[in-house]
Amino acid sequence: MVRTALYQAAHVLMHHGRWSSLRGWAMRIAKRSGAKLAKVALARKLAVVLHRMWISETEFHWTKSEQALGPAA
Repeated sequence: MVRTALYQAAHVLMHHGRWSSLRGWAMRIAKRSGAKLAKVALARKLAVVLHRMWISETEFHWTKSEQALGPAA
């Protein structure tokens, strides 16, 4: 079920999500290798990001500039 959820999240991010470096990365893969492979690659990258967030107990930041701002006071 997690694999299905990650694939669906990748689909939404590629087709309906706001622009991000993850989306741009997946779109470049889609141009080279096709949309299905790009979704699988993006799903795996999302899994890695989520795992690292879980381990380090950090929050997701859409851009690096948000990360530089730090937590809201």
